[in-house]
Amino acid sequence: MAAVTSESMAREVEIAWWVVLLQGICALIIGFLLITETGATLATLTILLGIYWFVLGIFDLVRMFSEPAGWGWKLLSGIIGILAGLVLIRHPLWSAAIGTSVLVWIVGALGVVYGAVAIIRAIIGGGWGMALAGFLSLLLGLVLLFHTATTVVVLVYTAGVLAIIGGLVGIGGAIALRVRVGSGAKRIRTASG
Repeated sequence: MAAVTSESMAREVEIAWWVVLLQGICALIIGFLLITETGATLATLTILLGIYWFVLGIFDLVRMFSEPAGWGWKLLSGIIGILAGLVLIRHPLWSAAIGTSVLVWIVGALGVVYGAVAIIRAIIGGGWGMALAGFLSLLLGLVLLFHTATTVVVLVYTAGVLAIIGGLVGIGGAIALRVRVGSGAKRIRTASG
């Protein structure tokens, strides 16, 4: 019985290793494309996100009829999903630029607010460490707010580098998982045979 359980676990892990490998390869490709073909890659990713939101919106509308509880929220999220999906699909470059700019503005505004609060707390008695953290946060927030275009470019390239690193880690993890599964399956065959 233990061998059957171990064997079924080995099969599950064997299936999982190639999924991790596939995710790693996809992340690596997207990372390279974000760095080398930034505009086209952002447009493609934006279109895929638009299709995803569009389909989720349709599913929310369908769920509104199959699960009537909370129908108003499902109706609202369905309509928003469909409209947002259509905007992203029809205007991918514009949506990517506006979306990343809005994200930078939100992070910049949060940095300014956090920095101001930290400086006030430092004045009240939080210490010089809090004042320094508040000043740095305030400065970073202002840079994000007033140099949005540069920040968006840096953000896209940073995402590309992180995707490449994540892809390499995923590929390495998948290979390590495959090696462990292979040696575990060999032990199971030896023990049962």
